[in-house]
Amino acid sequence: MVRDSAVSAAGSAAADAASGGTPAAAGDVSGAPARTVTPADERQRAAWRNGELPRVERVRPGLWSIPVPIPINSLRYVLVYALELTSGVAIIDAGWDSDEAFTALRDGLGQAGFDISDVRAVLVTHVHPDHYGLAGRVREHSGAWIGVHPADANLVHDRLFDLGDDPEARVRELIRRDRELLERCGAPQEVITEAVNLASLARRFAAPARPDVLIEDGDRPVLPGWDLRAVWTPGHSPGHLCFVSERRRILITGDHVLPRITPIVSVHPQSSPNPLADYLDSLATIRAVGVEAGVTEVLPAHEYRFLELTARVDHLMAHHEERLAEIEAAVAAAGGASCWELASRLTWSRPWESIPQFMRRMANNETLAHLVWLESRGRVRRVPGTPDLWYPAD
Repeated sequence: MVRDSAVSAAGSAAADAASGGTPAAAGDVSGAPARTVTPADERQRAAWRNGELPRVERVRPGLWSIPVPIPINSLRYVLVYALELTSGVAIIDAGWDSDEAFTALRDGLGQAGFDISDVRAVLVTHVHPDHYGLAGRVREHSGAWIGVHPADANLVHDRLFDLGDDPEARVRELIRRDRELLERCGAPQEVITEAVNLASLARRFAAPARPDVLIEDGDRPVLPGWDLRAVWTPGHSPGHLCFVSERRRILITGDHVLPRITPIVSVHPQSSPNPLADYLDSLATIRAVGVEAGVTEVLPAHEYRFLELTARVDHLMAHHEERLAEIEAAVAAAGGASCWELASRLTWSRPWESIPQFMRRMANNETLAHLVWLESRGRVRRVPGTPDLWYPAD
């Protein structure tokens, strides 16, 4: 995604290096226009448009929306959803690990009539820092359990345990993997050097809390008063989860489906082999879930709540089909080019050279995800090397 600030890019880069992915939801890097959806609350959309933090809101009986700020990031906030239980409260996502975010979460819970100590469960849609960062601090203050999908729990395990107790070793290994990927993409040396130099910032984000509970596809977490069901939606993250309530006809989508922007789906050192295939399959899954459950309102983690799930999913699918066609045409025209070269020739929301360097790196990794999908369908072929070169299919 293209953010508006180089400072934002640097902060997110640190989290990216440590999380094995992209911490923020997404971007309209392709420049594709967003199809209009109907906001569930016009004031919430107006706050987004005006660059403001939306109000804490009682969405419906027993359900609250709490905006938690994300520092130096154009997304500005994550929407934490608080679910009233027969005793206490559960939250879906927690926010970025900062004092400002913790204060906003605590105060938001206070407006809903709860203290931070009343939190019984933290259900995490995925382990990117803007969603998972505060989970450990909430648990320290409340004794709440933290639940994630096993695939994202594996990401945490990789960062916390595979390389022992040396945080610098963990960061060095993540950076090494990223450097190798960028070299195979044909990234310029200055981009690779920047990735390596992010290690000092990345140490701040390299030790997320260990989850307590694994939430599988179809599980119904024990939340008295709620009929919430988990839906596994990999793509943006290997273990991304959405949560549906058939009784309330709502769908909590995390970063999987957002009203305007599209989630980043990229190849990175901790992604699945074909994340775009995962994402497109997950879109079809969540579309079917929404129809079956009669979902009337979508509760995303960013921007604002909206009504038309099916139309939005269809638009996202069409957008990726258009992007795949553009990339396939670029491969045919180049007749042998690296991923970085191809990314530089695509349509973005601004000229390639004006995109901040770290954002170009993210765009490259998104382009790679599309190339991998095309390769898996036999529509392009890769000649391995340093860099790998991409050709039209024979």
